Amino acid sequence: MDLQFSEAEQTFVAQVRAFLDAEAAHPDVADFMNTRREADSQLADSPARRAFNQRLAAKGYLGMSWPVEYGGKALPGIYEYLLNEELSSRGAPLIGKGVGCVGKTIIRHGSDRLKREFLPKILGAEIEFALGYTEPSSGSDLASLRLRATRDGDYWVLSGQKTFTTSAHFADWYWVAARTDPNLPKHKGISLFLVPMNHPGLTVHAIETVGGHRTNQVFFDDVRVHRDYLVGEENRGWVYICEALDYERFTLYTIKPLSNKFAALVDSIKAARRDDKPLAADDKVRRTLAHLAGEVELAKMLQRRVVAAAAKGGVPAVEAAMFKLYSTQLGQRLADAAMELLGPESLLAHGVEGAPDDGRWEHSYRATLVDTIGGGSSEIQKNIIARRGLGLPYEN
Repeated sequence: MDLQFSEAEQTFVAQVRAFLDAEAAHPDVADFMNTRREADSQLADSPARRAFNQRLAAKGYLGMSWPVEYGGKALPGIYEYLLNEELSSRGAPLIGKGVGCVGKTIIRHGSDRLKREFLPKILGAEIEFALGYTEPSSGSDLASLRLRATRDGDYWVLSGQKTFTTSAHFADWYWVAARTDPNLPKHKGISLFLVPMNHPGLTVHAIETVGGHRTNQVFFDDVRVHRDYLVGEENRGWVYICEALDYERFTLYTIKPLSNKFAALVDSIKAARRDDKPLAADDKVRRTLAHLAGEVELAKMLQRRVVAAAAKGGVPAVEAAMFKLYSTQLGQRLADAAMELLGPESLLAHGVEGAPDDGRWEHSYRATLVDTIGGGSSEIQKNIIARRGLGLPYEN
C-alpha cells in the first residue's frame, strides 16, 4: 500500500503550514492556537477564532471540494482532510459543519433559495451552525427523536427539546432534525430544517461537561419556520443526516492531535524522575510507551484507510467509524497511562505548582471522555461497523 501523499498534496500542505506560521504571529491568534483544547479545539467559538476562519476563507481554503458552480474548486476531499490535519495540529478551528455537513447537503439536496442564501456565507466564514440531532430520549438511537414539526399553512411549527448541542451558544443557525410524520416508520418520518438561533421561541441552557467543555440543551416553544427553510424533501431527513455524519467523521477526526499528544507524553516521561532516577529508565514505563507507540501507528493506518476509501470516490462510512472508535478510545488510554506513569503529581490541574506539563494530563483525562461521544458515540460506531461493515442484522 502506498501511504505517501502526491507531490501536489505535499505542496498544498507546505502552503498551509506557511499560512499558519504567519498566522501564529497575529496578536489574536496566539491566545487560541495551542494543542491543549482537546475536544472543543475545532470550534470557532470566539470573535478571534471566527476572524481566523474568515482569513482562512480569504485564502480560498473553504469549500475546496465543492463544485465550481457553487464557488468551490472541485478538488478531491483529501485536500480538506489535509487542511484539517494541519489546523488540528496547531489547535486552530477546523473547517467542519458549515463547509461539510450543511454546505454539502444543501448543494446536493437544497433548494435554489437555500443555495443562494447560505452557500456564499459559508464560503466566506460569515456564519456558524449548530447541529440539532440528539434529544434526551434519543441519543444513540437518533431515529427515535420526538421533536415535532407540525404543518401550519406556509410554516412548520417546531415543539420539543434538543440536548448536547455543542455550538448552540454561539452559532447563527440551527440545523435541526424533527419528526414531520409520526405515522411513518421512524427512519422515514424525519425532516431537516434551518432555524435562526436568535428565534424568540428558542431557549438555550448550558451543560458543562466533565472536560470543561460546554454543550447545551435547547428548548423549542412553538418555533415557526417558513417552508422555504425545509432542507430537501419532507420526510427524507434521515438520509441527509447519515450523509452529513459520514462526512463529519472523515474530516473532523484527524490523527495529528493524537500523535502530538503521545509525543508530549514521551517528553513528560523524559523530564520526570522517581526515587532520584529518570522515569524513562524504568522497564515498565518503557514497555508501556512502546505499546502506545504501536497503537498510535495503528490509529494512523486506520486513518489512512479512510483517506484511501475517500480517494477512490467512495463514502468511507465504515472506515471512518473504525478510526473514530479506535482513536478516541486510544486518546483515553493515553491519558490513563500518563496519570499512572507520572504518579500523584499528574492529578494536579493547570496553574498548580508542580503539575506535570502544566496540568495537561489531568485535563486530558477528563476531556477525552467527550471525544468518545461527539460525532456519534462509540456505541454508534460499533453499530455502523457491525451493520455496514460486517453485514450483521438489525435487532428486532
